[in-house]
Amino acid sequence: MNKYLLAFTAISGLIFTSCSSDDDSLELSTCDSCEVDFEVPEAYVFTRSEASTVSFDGQTTRLKMGDEILSAFTDITSTSDDILSMYAHEEGADDFEDVELNASDKSVKSKTAASVDFFSTNATDQTLIRVNFDGFITAQVNEVFPNWEVVASAGAAGQIADGTSTRYVNAQGLEYNQAFNKGLIGALTLDQIVNNYLSTAVLDEGNNVADNDADVVVEGQSYTNMEHKWDEAYGYVYGLNADAANPNDDLGADSFLNKYVERVEGDDDFAGIADEIFQAFKLGRAAIVAKQYDIRDAQAEIIRQKLSEVIGIRAVYYLQQGKNNLNQEIPDYGGAFHDLSEGYGFVYSLQFTRKTNSTAPYFTKEEVDAFLVDLMDDGENGLWNVEAATLDAISADIAARFSFTLEQAAE
Repeated sequence: MNKYLLAFTAISGLIFTSCSSDDDSLELSTCDSCEVDFEVPEAYVFTRSEASTVSFDGQTTRLKMGDEILSAFTDITSTSDDILSMYAHEEGADDFEDVELNASDKSVKSKTAASVDFFSTNATDQTLIRVNFDGFITAQVNEVFPNWEVVASAGAAGQIADGTSTRYVNAQGLEYNQAFNKGLIGALTLDQIVNNYLSTAVLDEGNNVADNDADVVVEGQSYTNMEHKWDEAYGYVYGLNADAANPNDDLGADSFLNKYVERVEGDDDFAGIADEIFQAFKLGRAAIVAKQYDIRDAQAEIIRQKLSEVIGIRAVYYLQQGKNNLNQEIPDYGGAFHDLSEGYGFVYSLQFTRKTNSTAPYFTKEEVDAFLVDLMDDGENGLWNVEAATLDAISADIAARFSFTLEQAAE
């Protein structure tokens, strides 16, 4: 099997790719002949007959919905029915402050654990996962809201100081809003990107290849169906950027993947990952226009690897930051619980990652569930009792599946 890293340089609007690689960790078997040349724009801008062919309105809508749902987690006037209705929005329901969201037929729940590759034949796990997210919502309202003004203690929900911030935790020290948020990064955004829209089952569905070859567009639109599917994957990363054609200029534009691509990019050990992800999206989209499907699929593999790494890196980072806060002479429980709650959500998201050239995640649902049990069972009070050895063991197991070290991710 050949090993590729598609490195490329734009020269006068043309792109040249090379089969040589200095990264043997990425094996891409989808490109039989990877030296091609075709036009690639400097920005994510693609047109047909002078009309833009890029469209991802549905992804932007769901990201906006997600941000409003997260706000409701800290609004104690919200009922569980209010937040559950936001999550499972139905067209025309008055769920959101943004009236355009209310008019939408989209919902976040309908795309949670909904990828073709992982869940089209796995209704059991899909149901269990959606029950988890419903549970985070109802538990926030039933357990945390009634104790909003109570100081949290081991075995008792309430508020706890984290520097100048106040966190709100359950009796075991877990912030449900963070578990929901970071878990949804995997169950919604990552799963839809790497296991759905970049899947050949979706990209090549039905007549997509023949239509793309012949430039047959979707009725009433300027894009082919294949182009649109790729753009929908792009939208789950960049749908809220001020300039989605040049998204790295304002990374951190949402509370989901975009924010954490920025955080990982800010670590010197991983500097450049944001551009690698963007360039792979752009080259893959240009390859669709050029009808170069081997190159398209190779870029999909790069995106799978890099976005999965973002999840793994942040899982380890937050577990280690939580450990550090607990290991102070006077433990910083508020800071630790906030970090560990974020870590809990990112660990949950590991089951939606995707190995390159594989139909499998980096971690199975069973492995993830075991990690989450380990986090909470060092004592009867969950995170109040979690031990450094437990956090190190989970962190080491995660790092071992990826190409980074525990030490790199922890900084």
